[in-house]
Amino acid sequence: MVQTRFLIAAAALLAYSATVSAQMLPPPAKPAVPKAASPRAAACHNGASFDRFLTEVKQQAVAAGVSQRTIAEASPYLVYDQGIVNRDRGQRVFGQLFTEFAGRMAAAYRMQNGQQHIKQYAAAFTRAEKEYGVPPAVIAAFWGLESDFGANMGNLPTLKSLVSLAYDCRRSEMFVNETIAALKIIDRGDLHPDEMIGSWAGELGQTQFLPVHYVNYAVDFDGDGRRDLLRSPADVIGSTANYIANGLKWRRGEPWLEEIKVPPNLPWEKTDLTVREPRSTWAQLGVTYPDGRPLPNDNLAASVLLPMGRFGPAFMAYPNFAAYTEWNNSLIYATTAGYLASRIAGAAPMRKPAAPVAQLPFNELKELQQLLVRAGFNVGKVDGVLGQQSRAAVKATQIKYGLPADSWPTAELLARMRGGTAQVLPQTTVR
Repeated sequence: MVQTRFLIAAAALLAYSATVSAQMLPPPAKPAVPKAASPRAAACHNGASFDRFLTEVKQQAVAAGVSQRTIAEASPYLVYDQGIVNRDRGQRVFGQLFTEFAGRMAAAYRMQNGQQHIKQYAAAFTRAEKEYGVPPAVIAAFWGLESDFGANMGNLPTLKSLVSLAYDCRRSEMFVNETIAALKIIDRGDLHPDEMIGSWAGELGQTQFLPVHYVNYAVDFDGDGRRDLLRSPADVIGSTANYIANGLKWRRGEPWLEEIKVPPNLPWEKTDLTVREPRSTWAQLGVTYPDGRPLPNDNLAASVLLPMGRFGPAFMAYPNFAAYTEWNNSLIYATTAGYLASRIAGAAPMRKPAAPVAQLPFNELKELQQLLVRAGFNVGKVDGVLGQQSRAAVKATQIKYGLPADSWPTAELLARMRGGTAQVLPQTTVR
């Protein structure tokens, strides 16, 4: 995250990919970790070798208060791994429809596990809600999505991941800071270097905190003197609540996401997270709950969110939904997390689209992004994935061409941008 979820969406997406696929392996044998050969000098470090770069990082850590004892203890793990860098550059996680992703990640078993964990750790959840104002379902949804409640935390040495990404030129400063934060975690006695096993993007624990967030928001909720987000459910619950409340600015007592039904004549240009209207205004425009019940006639501000355009699921996103897009600024992940939390809290399953929703094939979505860039829009990376910048550019272009401005790219929009002369190719459809 741009200091969103874990500072940059790319890092968060990568960490998430590892989380859902890797099984936790035993930590490496204690002291001896073979030292990797130094890679070619990185251009962003003025040609410095990895060894020289690492020396400078250690000096920065000492200046930040890390003890020489911790530096010595961690040094065998501070090695370069080109494979980590390759994975960081080669990922493509969220190039799929929301209904596909949510159908898998917010499945009934994960909802049920969330409800069971809330019952099992009722005291910690109750305390967390009292102290931080974050509902148990919100904490449990992140817990389930990030690691299946501790079952899948990753299997790679965190220090190796962090220092490798720090030496790479893409987000060097960010990961230098994360490396120093990891050393601080060791220094204050929360974890030992050999215990720091997690995702290849450097995240730790059952709700996948990057070390900076671990340092700033982890709390000793079980009173054992350590902040242990790998093994202590109480620490996981309290720390996650602390981060959501104080790091992501959760608004106590307010909702986050509710499914709605939108009318066919809704002013689509208003369906955007940047547009907030009182619920009474949305009610006047014909927005209802899925079963037709009217929205409350009040002034609570909310946005209409259409993750798959006007023919897909529709949600009322409240100010607290910003915490989800800060946790991870992939709209697909954020909406899935909010939806799963609502399900754990007792909401009904979302309605399936009345008909298949057409999705541009990867190559055509990438072409559309290229055309948007030529038209002067900033879509971020041209990668065939519909991120929030691409959605904003699509909406603006739909308005320009007089199309329903629901932010969903279509074959018609692509044909218009090609100049109206290209054949409209068949789109893939997914239910």
